[in-house]
Amino acid sequence: MKIYRRMTHGNYSLVTEFILEGLTNRPELQMPLFFLFLGIYVVTIVANLGLITLISLNTHLHTPMYYFLFNLSFVDICYSSVFTPKMLINFVVEKNTISYTGCLTQLYFFCFFVITECYLLTAMAYDRYVAICKPLLYNVILSPRICAVFVFGAYVMGCWGSLAHTLCMARLTFCDANLVNHYLCDILPVLQLSCTSTYNNEVVVFVLVGMNIVVSTSTTFISYGFIIANILRISSTQGRAKAFNTCSSHIMTVSLFFGAAAFMYMQPSDVESMDKGKVASVFYTNVGPMLNPLIYSLRNKDVKLALKKTLKRTLFS
Repeated sequence: MKIYRRMTHGNYSLVTEFILEGLTNRPELQMPLFFLFLGIYVVTIVANLGLITLISLNTHLHTPMYYFLFNLSFVDICYSSVFTPKMLINFVVEKNTISYTGCLTQLYFFCFFVITECYLLTAMAYDRYVAICKPLLYNVILSPRICAVFVFGAYVMGCWGSLAHTLCMARLTFCDANLVNHYLCDILPVLQLSCTSTYNNEVVVFVLVGMNIVVSTSTTFISYGFIIANILRISSTQGRAKAFNTCSSHIMTVSLFFGAAAFMYMQPSDVESMDKGKVASVFYTNVGPMLNPLIYSLRNKDVKLALKKTLKRTLFS
């Protein structure tokens, strides 16, 4: 039986807490999923912290590419930590509640880190374009100052977008249902619970999410268009393979992140779509942050070399 806590306001009552439904209601899946997502979260934290440590300790990784990757790992740790603890609690308790204020706070930080990652991946696409198409000017075009501006801009866009979503959500009234059909306070599942019109909110979601995805993907596609054209001009097969290999990690990360995000947000906010989107969101909220450091580490000679040097210094110091 669900318990609803409300605060009386005139002739109706306002919801003061929400219940997170979680990923599934099937009892037999709760504990297996708990250990699965606990393992994913532990790997995410350890792998991203490990990559941050390697980049910090090895001077040959102090380049624009790894500066962006350092920030990407930091963002992945933060936004995984925004919702994963509550997600894990949902697997082991009968009713996982979150206060109204807590829900808006989670919504803000989740949107902040997701949008920031969106623009960090865009900056990394430009980094690959400069590295392959203008290698002699790489350190000039992507100077420390320019890289800092790109990263600062990504955080500003994250702050602005998340603030817009949160303020629009705060204007809504929630006076009856409080069961969120998700494992976190995401935008569309919470919108479904409002007893006032959500039209303006849905327009804001469509415009902002559409803008973030279009700007990021178009910049990425244009960058890779020039990259592919440049690679095709390379005469040797070995040279082409080497050039493509420097981009393959980023292509995999971008495809996973933007594919799942577009599937989640660029669709109607009905219950059936929410159920599908909830499963799809696992790929960019849980799987993506775990795979990013592994993709960039296992396919990167510089990171492997840095790991060997760090282990040698640690073991023989």
